[in-house]
Amino acid sequence: MWGLLCIGIVALVVLISYVKAPPFLSFLLVSIMVGLADGLTTTTIIDALQKGIGSTLGSILSIIVLGAMIGKLIAKSNAGVVIADQLANYFGAKRLPFAFMIIGFIVSLPLFFSVAFLLLTPLVLTTAKRQHINPVYLGIPMLASMSITQGFLPPHPAPYYLVTHLPGADMGITLGLGIIIAIPAMLTSGWLFGKTLNNISSDPLNFVQEDEIKNPPSFISCLLIILLPVVLIALRSFYKNDFIEFLSEPVIALMISLLIALYILGVKRRVAWNQIQVWMLDSIKEVAPLILTFAGAGAFKEILQSMKIGDEVLRFAMSSSVNPLLLAWLMAALLRIITGSSTVAGITTAGLIIPVLLKTGVNPNLLVLSIGAGSMVLSHVNDTGFWLYKEYFGVSIKDTLRSWTIMETILAVVGLLGVLALQYII
Repeated sequence: MWGLLCIGIVALVVLISYVKAPPFLSFLLVSIMVGLADGLTTTTIIDALQKGIGSTLGSILSIIVLGAMIGKLIAKSNAGVVIADQLANYFGAKRLPFAFMIIGFIVSLPLFFSVAFLLLTPLVLTTAKRQHINPVYLGIPMLASMSITQGFLPPHPAPYYLVTHLPGADMGITLGLGIIIAIPAMLTSGWLFGKTLNNISSDPLNFVQEDEIKNPPSFISCLLIILLPVVLIALRSFYKNDFIEFLSEPVIALMISLLIALYILGVKRRVAWNQIQVWMLDSIKEVAPLILTFAGAGAFKEILQSMKIGDEVLRFAMSSSVNPLLLAWLMAALLRIITGSSTVAGITTAGLIIPVLLKTGVNPNLLVLSIGAGSMVLSHVNDTGFWLYKEYFGVSIKDTLRSWTIMETILAVVGLLGVLALQYII
């Protein structure tokens, strides 16, 4: 089974990188072949493909499309240029990587990774082009901080689930300890490691409108469009009622931001409505290959789950005698590598690790953080974040592995070391 998994991953890399086959087709072919080789019935394989594609697109399709539309409006109105120039003037070109790392951490605290990515990446790419900075060198620090909030800190889905399902875990304590661990993880994986990536070749998506446009939007209005979804989604942390819950749903928050962007960046500046429609259609065309890639990755993930690889992980966990925090990290890491989803890895590990928690009495707050760290390790071709980064930053599979994948692994390892250090302090 493990051999089949390795063969499948290698086949994907070969098909996509060397044969230049479309990622969606590559995922489907490999998923079917791996499933057949493992002895799955054809009915099981078809059901898994349909379930994997449907569940993946069902959770992310609307967010990608709405984010792409906002990004296109920002690009065509030169709103990204306005913000990029202001940031460069304030921080200076040399401090921009560190500045984006902090911005990414703050903005992604209340946001899902995909939402924060789609809001901030156009800004990074625009700034990189305007300041003649390598986009990877500028983007990795921000992406590292965004990944850390997703893996370590509630109220993100997996950490929140872990805190509420592991007996004895406390939301406030976990959040505080998570921020302590996040600081060295962010500095090493984002800022320090990012400094080594200045030579990576990239051909990113273009979010800069080359033609001169009259009536450029103000800095405040541009900032409002970027930050409004953050504020709306964060409301649920302070107010609890049905209307606030509705507004704070990422899809609704992005929809509201899009409507405001249409007015401020389009209608108010007297852009013809038929021109705005063209921009919207173009934005969907640009992310269509990415959507198909996500669909294929979801199919591959579901096939692996149908192969019951998680059972092998459980048998390993119950037969080992290592430090429970290290064991939890390893379990989450294996599930992350297999499924490609940090959320699935974290939530699944919670169910597997509870007997270990009850038996050993390990600190449940540190256990949450250990699982969160492990769920970020070794992102590769079955992870949607991998493809978001590759397509937006325009880097090769090889360079995605040596930048994005290594960054994710560094923050996972440093996070584990932070957890183990805290175990001897508290």
